[in-house]
Amino acid sequence: MKMLVVVQFFIISLLLTSSFFVLSSADSSACGGKCDVRCSKADRQHEECLKDCNICCQKCNCVPSGTYGNKDECPCYRDLKNSKGESKCP
Repeated sequence: MKMLVVVQFFIISLLLTSSFFVLSSADSSACGGKCDVRCSKADRQHEECLKDCNICCQKCNCVPSGTYGNKDECPCYRDLKNSKGESKCP
């Protein structure tokens, strides 16, 4: 009987862990795709744009459409500031 409980606990734990991994992977890839579009016209600072965009997307769960502007579509993204008080998100 104890063995059955241990096996069930193990299976449930494994399922929960794998489900969490799939969900977290999906979120980061969704951000990456949106940030690729958002930063597609960035010249010299393309890598910095992607880094900041992904940070903002993970915190806000959204990225404004297009390559520039439209920040009113995502108030959280619009309102994040860096240490200098400037907009953090591209």
